[in-house]
Amino acid sequence: MPSLKTVLKYLFLWLLGLLLSGLFVYLYFRPSLSQINENPRITIGTTSTIRTLDPADAYDLISGNVLFNVCDRLYTYNSGSTDLIPQLAADYPKISADGLTYRISLKTGIKFHDGTDFNAEAMAFSLNRFIKLGGSPSFLLADIVTSVKALSPTELEIKLKERLEFFPKLLAFTGAAAISPTAYKNTEGFLPNKVIGTGAYQVGEYIEGNILRLNPFPKYWGEQPKNAGIDLQFISSNANLLNSFKTGGVDVAWQTLSPAQIHNLEVNAKKQGWKIASNQGSVILYIVLNVRQPPLDNLKVRQAIAAAINRPLLSERVFQNQRIPLYSLVPKTLNDSIPTFQNLYGDGNGKLARQLLTEAGYSDAKPVQVSFWYSPKYAGNGGLVLSTLKAAIARDVGKILEIKLEKVDTTTAYSYLDQGVYDTFFLDWVPDIFDPDNFLQPFLTCDQASLEKGCIKGRSQYQGSFYYNPEINDLIAQQRRESNPQKRSALLTKIQEILARDVPFIPLWQNKEYAFGRSRIRGLEVEPTQQLDYSKIYRSLDISL
Repeated sequence: MPSLKTVLKYLFLWLLGLLLSGLFVYLYFRPSLSQINENPRITIGTTSTIRTLDPADAYDLISGNVLFNVCDRLYTYNSGSTDLIPQLAADYPKISADGLTYRISLKTGIKFHDGTDFNAEAMAFSLNRFIKLGGSPSFLLADIVTSVKALSPTELEIKLKERLEFFPKLLAFTGAAAISPTAYKNTEGFLPNKVIGTGAYQVGEYIEGNILRLNPFPKYWGEQPKNAGIDLQFISSNANLLNSFKTGGVDVAWQTLSPAQIHNLEVNAKKQGWKIASNQGSVILYIVLNVRQPPLDNLKVRQAIAAAINRPLLSERVFQNQRIPLYSLVPKTLNDSIPTFQNLYGDGNGKLARQLLTEAGYSDAKPVQVSFWYSPKYAGNGGLVLSTLKAAIARDVGKILEIKLEKVDTTTAYSYLDQGVYDTFFLDWVPDIFDPDNFLQPFLTCDQASLEKGCIKGRSQYQGSFYYNPEINDLIAQQRRESNPQKRSALLTKIQEILARDVPFIPLWQNKEYAFGRSRIRGLEVEPTQQLDYSKIYRSLDISL
């Protein structure tokens, strides 16, 4: 029988071995345990690509979403709404009696990602750079702003060329963000691969076409993110994005899946425990009609096409109710949207379309021929959208209207659109701000024109419509200045009525934005402004929540 001393010796060695094993397990697994306890990084998969991270030149949805999370602006939209609230501004602006001078008090104690101070001089530098560099979105401020200057470290003054009732909304545009003068002042052009703002995240690593890593900014003036960082993973196709989401390669799938893929995820979401975040977006899909080019120079032909479009049919069969019918260029998410096209033409109204074409001198024996130009990527599947639309028109209208489908890539299309090459084109529009003006002025106004040649220079020429109506020009200018909400609504209604009568554009559908999260993802919300707030997203340990 072993002695007590021997037993104690072996017991000691056993306990020491147990302690060392436990220490080994702890040290080996400590990174993952720490990561779980500290809210791990979130991987967001997207098929979108970033052209630039420079706020002065970024003008697409995904770049804007990154800037939304990395930078701050004077104003932003309240979570869950399109109501404007101060962000870097301490309050709403003080406006002069003539509406041309804005004075804005700023918050204090805010740092840029490089450690330098945010103040009025920095904000003035940022807005002036946005205007002067002439990037893609620069016109938003360049067309209206005369000067921006700091009156003191905490007060900014902005002078306008003309009264603009909704001007503060332009200051909420993601590109109108505060950036560090220290980081940008010695550069003559754009800096596409970095951004130094004041937001909740700072750029950690950016490998173009591969991944963008965002890290929480420790000195952020607001609430810290609920995760340890965001990895934005760029994926080559929506099929690969869908597969990566289903297999757990990404935590969140965001921009862009096809309607069929979205439907697939919706059907299986409850069984798999996936989270669905969606909101009615304000991206609109529409047709531009070249009013200078025969046969669309004939008003009755344009009106007949408007009557022939069957929006609900495609909403159900092609988009699986993920896009809703739209009857004005102003989306339904804005109060001043009036369904003027529905009131005048209805949907798939073959009888009215035939009547109008007959009045224009056409018949089954002498049909009117119209080309529908589109990009294969239009609305996720341009070929399916347009072939379904063509078949519906043939069924409802008959031989009197012949539709020929023509496809071209988007880059080529935009190179020739303003030159009048296409008689029609199917496009979409992503708003810069959430105001009816942003869905009317960029489409309908014209700077130089004649009644014989139409618009020679201006927004409608850039869109490829070449529409010119001096009454429309005047009405748009009036509503931009009008401070009385009721009077402004009346002006906006009249503009939409004339648009439906003259048909230089035909509104089609309005999008719905989706983001999908794995079973343990929480805080996933798509804002009415179509932004995804990365700071709210986190991974829960409890799958049952």
